[in-house]
Amino acid sequence: MKIGIDIRCLAESQYSGISEYTYNLVDHLLKIDSKNQYFLFYNSAKKTNIPKFDYSNVTYKKYSYPNKLFNLGIRFLKFTSVDKLAGDVDIFLTPSFLFTNISNRCKKILIVHDLSFDIYPEFFTFKKRLWHKLINPKKMCQQSDLIIAISENTKNDIVKMYEVNDNKIKVVYPGISQIFFNIVSEEEKQKILDKYNLPKNYALYLGNLEPRKNVSSLIKSFDLLKNDSLNLVIVGGEGWKYKKIYKVWQNTKNNKKIKFLGYIESKDKPAIYSLAKMFIYPSNYEGFGLPPIEAMACGTPVIASANSSLIEAINNAGLLIDSNNINDIAQAINYILTDQNLEIKLTELGISRAKKFNWQQKAEEILNIIKSCA
Repeated sequence: MKIGIDIRCLAESQYSGISEYTYNLVDHLLKIDSKNQYFLFYNSAKKTNIPKFDYSNVTYKKYSYPNKLFNLGIRFLKFTSVDKLAGDVDIFLTPSFLFTNISNRCKKILIVHDLSFDIYPEFFTFKKRLWHKLINPKKMCQQSDLIIAISENTKNDIVKMYEVNDNKIKVVYPGISQIFFNIVSEEEKQKILDKYNLPKNYALYLGNLEPRKNVSSLIKSFDLLKNDSLNLVIVGGEGWKYKKIYKVWQNTKNNKKIKFLGYIESKDKPAIYSLAKMFIYPSNYEGFGLPPIEAMACGTPVIASANSSLIEAINNAGLLIDSNNINDIAQAINYILTDQNLEIKLTELGISRAKKFNWQQKAEEILNIIKSCA
């Protein structure tokens, strides 16, 4: 069987969210499947650092058209189909909503992470909203032969909002990298403390700085803490309206105890998580939310929002809070700071919960879905 996979997102210079998901999915599919032929399709007029998957059953299909012209050509002019460009494949797997055109002779599998752009359009720029409108996610879902949703919450949103029959939607949770399960040595922890000049007692947030992530509420909650020794470390790239987050930070009385690290390398994340007293994820909406699971794997107690897919992702292994109630966030932080038994319990539950998100197992589930579509 000839399987095409769209890896355009792997041309990004910095991975996050969908690009990390796509890399891990492709990596693990290739590790477990040597029988089928894989054709990795991407297009970029610029020089890229596409990862090298060195397997005998892998063929790269690279094109160098200007992206805007390419997207216009395949989406609206339909000058060709991506399954043909990928090598006349039998099945084409699209890991997110993208400008695409797939012929009727090819089976279409679409991975859907979330519908946040339709549910909370106010969290997106006009350009992003227009981009999604032009792509037409609803039509993509309706025309796909199979859809893989990364959570039950996302599946329910697709059925409700896009009128898609739930029989063609399969739920497969994402996995997390093995690096988060490896014990971080004291030497490595000290190295990371020194590298980023970290305080020794800190709570951690990791994710993009944008309105949907609700970092402002987390910052405000620190002014309500009863404990004066805890610091807050915020890790993540600057997204849309990030300057408003800095403004909130500047206006808080405890701003000197809050440190922004920006984007960090993936290899440094396990130590950053492991050193943290707790991990806090106050997002207003998530298709799944991998950072809390990564933190759990590292043995760090988790506080997360009681909304969207985070409820099923966290289950009973963390404290769930009202993301828009800063008193609720502060209270959860104080619970962990003052109750050592709770801290130990959350650590144990978190490690156990994280083990359910093994990438090899998830890749096997997706490979079975691909085979069922043939």
